[in-house]
Amino acid sequence: MTNPLPDPVSRRPNFWQVLYEKLVKINDTPQKIALGFGLGVFAGILPGTGPVASLVLAVIFRVNRVAALTGSLLTNTWLSFVTFLFAVKVGSWVTGAQWSEVQESVKTLWQDFRWENLFDVSVMRIFYPLIVGYVLIGLTLGLVTYFLALTVVTARRKRINPGNR
Repeated sequence: MTNPLPDPVSRRPNFWQVLYEKLVKINDTPQKIALGFGLGVFAGILPGTGPVASLVLAVIFRVNRVAALTGSLLTNTWLSFVTFLFAVKVGSWVTGAQWSEVQESVKTLWQDFRWENLFDVSVMRIFYPLIVGYVLIGLTLGLVTYFLALTVVTARRKRINPGNR
């Protein structure tokens, strides 16, 4: 006997497809949606800020809060860990910090981690380049996300409503 119901796995929509449909259907201008999404990605890259910062930025800049929260949740925790080393390298390069000294400080911090060491001067040699690196990476990814989202949302809306330009 065959099952008359479709396989649940085959009818489940793709995550990216659902995200795309949700962003396009938000009742707001493409600019506000795209800027909200870009601000969310920016805030999500910065460790420890994420959803709260994206919502605050969305309110300050008067952009779409749902798009900002979505962008933040997509990049928040998992991408921060992936970009850690890259952020330290970029920040070291921009601030002029010696990479070998920063690398040694990171190694020392991880090998002998104690909470009181977080306020040590050598640890501050890590945090300044790290924060600068995260901000630059966040700005770059946020801008790229803004332009991609603006292009996608605008194109999709023109395709759905060709008379509205």
